[in-house]
Amino acid sequence: MVCLVSRTGRELQRYNSKGGRQVVGCIPYRYKKDIGGDKNNELEVLLVSSQKGQALMFPKGGWELDETIEEAACRESLEEAGVTGIIESELGQWSFISKRHGTYYEGHMLPLFVNEQLDMWPEKDLRRRVWMNIAEAREFCQHWWMKEALDIFVKRLTPQQNI
Repeated sequence: MVCLVSRTGRELQRYNSKGGRQVVGCIPYRYKKDIGGDKNNELEVLLVSSQKGQALMFPKGGWELDETIEEAACRESLEEAGVTGIIESELGQWSFISKRHGTYYEGHMLPLFVNEQLDMWPEKDLRRRVWMNIAEAREFCQHWWMKEALDIFVKRLTPQQNI
């Protein structure tokens, strides 16, 4: 058995040229199979609760100097949501003000096709995870920039996929 822990501290934190903290988030997704077999598989995305409340969002956190953007996205998804999978190309970059710190952040979002969901993960006791369809995720996700990333992700899907 492997012991997993979340990274802590900001010693390796990346900042952009304007001094904004750089964060990376993921939209973990899967296709829920229809038991009856009559419908196409339904797209679901995974949201997690914030550490200090019940607000829902996609997993995200600081992008550190010793990792690529893809590595940061995978790490955050594992730490916060307990999922691993295949990272896809970046959905975009957003500038937003942190409610907690009142400073500008630079947020990057990438899709993650989930191929494993762990029973134990580093922040299991701090967060809850919830699979939702796209409409529910749009409604419950607390960050506008993450909702925009979700819209871009959905537009990327091929017309044959049922959302």
